[in-house]
Order: sequence, then structure tokens, then C-alpha cells
Amino acid sequence: MENNNTANNAPETPNDPSNKKKKGKKKQKRLVILVSAVLVIGTFAGIAWLSSLGHESTDNAQIDAIITPVRSIVPGFVTDIKFTDNQQVKKGDTLILIDRNDYIARVAQAEAALESAKAQLDLSKAGETTASLNANASVLTSQAAKENIATAQARLGKAEKEMARIEKMLKDGATTQQQYESVKAEYETAKAQSEMLKKQYEASSAQATGAQSQAEGQKSQIALSTALVKQREAELALAKTQLNNTVIVAPFDGIISKKSVEVGQYMQAGSPLCSAVDFTHLYVSANFKETQIEHMKPGQEVELKVDAFPKAKLKGKVESFGGATGAKFSLLPPDNASGNFVKITQRVPVKITITEFPQEMAGLIIPGLSVVVDVKTK
Repeated sequence: MENNNTANNAPETPNDPSNKKKKGKKKQKRLVILVSAVLVIGTFAGIAWLSSLGHESTDNAQIDAIITPVRSIVPGFVTDIKFTDNQQVKKGDTLILIDRNDYIARVAQAEAALESAKAQLDLSKAGETTASLNANASVLTSQAAKENIATAQARLGKAEKEMARIEKMLKDGATTQQQYESVKAEYETAKAQSEMLKKQYEASSAQATGAQSQAEGQKSQIALSTALVKQREAELALAKTQLNNTVIVAPFDGIISKKSVEVGQYMQAGSPLCSAVDFTHLYVSANFKETQIEHMKPGQEVELKVDAFPKAKLKGKVESFGGATGAKFSLLPPDNASGNFVKITQRVPVKITITEFPQEMAGLIIPGLSVVVDVKTK
């Protein structure tokens, strides 16, 4: 027994052939494992490299949508609220009612003012008709007076000739004083009548001119009354619009959130009441590095993966590129012309429309969720 133990515990000699074989096998095993690991890593790296060809991806992206603040258009007290926070609504659904009593009174007042303006217009038209008739009559009277002057002038001329003849006859003693007096009286009468008709003509002419001016004034009054009617019509339209704006409705299909109004609260015009989120036109806002957009263009297919729902399959297409980099749209854009310049890879906003959207995810995929975007550039 002791001899056997001694034999077994005897130290191995360095030149033992069996030890060399064991060490050689271990080295071969390690080499095989190392080569296998390198091949596996290289294979996966090659596959990843090949798969990356023709693709550009980024995780700097999020779901986006039109978010419109709903504001009061007219001031007033809130009388009723027809929605609850985060409620889904349809376009045109009533959201908020504002006290409309004052606006109803304004509509009635505008309607009365419009009726008054229309009555004034009718009165102006009637006045213009009367003035036109008077002007025409005055013109005819003036023309008649002018014709009477011509007749009187002819009569006066005849009387003057007769007066000259009778004066000569009287000097020659060929007529009596009585005949002379009679001819002289006719001459004086013709002369006075001629002067009177001239003055009548002047008066009638002035009257005709005044009547015509009055008629023109009535036409101007009609234009003024017409303009006043249009003004009153505009005021009535505005009053009706303000009355309609006391009912605030949903601007589109979507969800109403961020309610910031209560019944009885007085709202100024333009005060925010809530926000409407358009869930029917979701899109993705992705920010690619400037080194990634060389082969990207609108219309390319895109695969989308939402971080919150990794199993949801969404597809889209590149719609457009931003007009400037994200830094240029910032509140304080960088100015590389001043100070020390440090080159930073810029991000370019890219809008991606969603073309395939699982219906079961409606209402779950909301704006702001993070997305991984993979664009097929080839």
C-alpha cells in the first residue's frame, strides 16, 4: 500500500511525453475557441454592416401631431362646459358655452340700426326723385322765360321804331300829341315788360341751378345712405358672428386635454381654455445627423418602432426636410463667427408621415412617444 501511494504521488517530470500532449491539446482547444469567436463576431459584424447599407436610422425621433390651443374669441362668463379632460371629440362638437345675453342684445341693436339706415336710404331716394322733378320744372320755366324774352325783345324793337316814326311826324306836325302819347306809352310798356322778363329769366335760371344742385345733393345723400346701410349690415354680421362665437366647438376630430376653465369664470378674448390634439394625422419628427442625409429624399419608405410598444409595426415615408437645422430654430442660435469655433455635428429635422398604423393602437400611440426610425435609402 505504501509503495503504491508513493508511486502515485511521485512528481511529474518535465520531459514526460504525456504532459506535452496534454498541453498541446489545450493550446489547440483555445486556438479553436478563439478562431471560432473571431469568426462569429466577424460574421455578425459583416451581417450588421451589410444590413446597414442602404439604411439610415436614428432614435432621436418622436411621434408628433397638430396640437391647437382652443381659445375664447369673445369675452364673457362661462355658463357650461360640455367635455371632460382627455375626452375624445368630433369636429364641431360643442365644448364650452359663454353667456350670450349681451350678444343677443347687440344683434337686436344692430338689426334696428340697419332698419333705420334702410329707411333713411328710402327717404333719400324719395328726396332725390322730388329734387329731380323740381330741377326739371325749374329748367323748363327758365327756358320758357328765355323764349318770352325773345318775344318781348321783338315787341320792344317794333315799339322803338314806331316811337321814332311818331316823334318825326310830331316834329313835322303830321300827327297829334295824343297819338304820340299813345305810341310812347306802348313803347314804355314794351320796354318795362322786356326788363321784367329778363329779371324773371335770371331768377328762374338761378332757381333751376339751385334745384339741380339740390338734386345732385340728394344723389350724394343716397350714396351716403347706401354706405350707411352697408356699414349697418357689416355691424349686424359682426354681432351675429360674436353671438355664434359664444359657442366654442372642437376644431377637428381628436382629444381635448389641458382643461383650464371652470363654469362661472370670466374669460377675456384670446384666453386659453384647453388644447385639441389631432389624432387622425399623426406623424414622426426625426432628427438625423447631417452626415446621414446624403442619400435620403422624400418618398423613401421608413420602418418605425415605438419604444412604448415595441411589438407595434408602423410604416411611413419621408415627407420633407426641415428648412434649417435644429440649432437654427433654437431660441438662441449659435454664431460661429464669434469666439472659439468647435465643430458639432448638426441635426436636420425630417418629417415622416405614417402610412401604416395598427387600428388597435389608436388612442395609445400619442404625440411625444419616442420612436426608432429606419429609412430605406436604397
